[in-house]
Amino acid sequence: MTDTTANTRSEALSAALAAQDVVAVAFALRNDYMIVPQLVVNGEAAQVRVFGREGSDKRMLLLFSAADNYARVVPDDPNPQVMVCDGQWLREFLTVHASTLEMVFFDIAGPNVMQAAPDDLLQALNPQLGEGDAE
Repeated sequence: MTDTTANTRSEALSAALAAQDVVAVAFALRNDYMIVPQLVVNGEAAQVRVFGREGSDKRMLLLFSAADNYARVVPDDPNPQVMVCDGQWLREFLTVHASTLEMVFFDIAGPNVMQAAPDDLLQALNPQLGEGDAE
């Protein structure tokens, strides 16, 4: 699911990042939503905005707990565009783009930065993960 009009802050993801709790981050990604930057082309938000290092063909996906946190990453952008996406969307995106993504960062401009390898996130987004955790 993606939505550009929904609430642009995930309290669950924000709290998990503040606690630096990997399990809580995975739970928030599976059960809540995240803020994803959009690339605006010719005035239209056409696709996910990914970032790269100079001289590398690999890209980094930046995810945020709030649209305000993304705005701090692009201070010169007068109108940063975002999507509100859920765990199923993230799982599909990571699967399709696995060969080009080297890392996923959460709230990279703060206040609580975390990072994960795309393969680790895919494993954490597995729908069966957590079903036996109550034992």
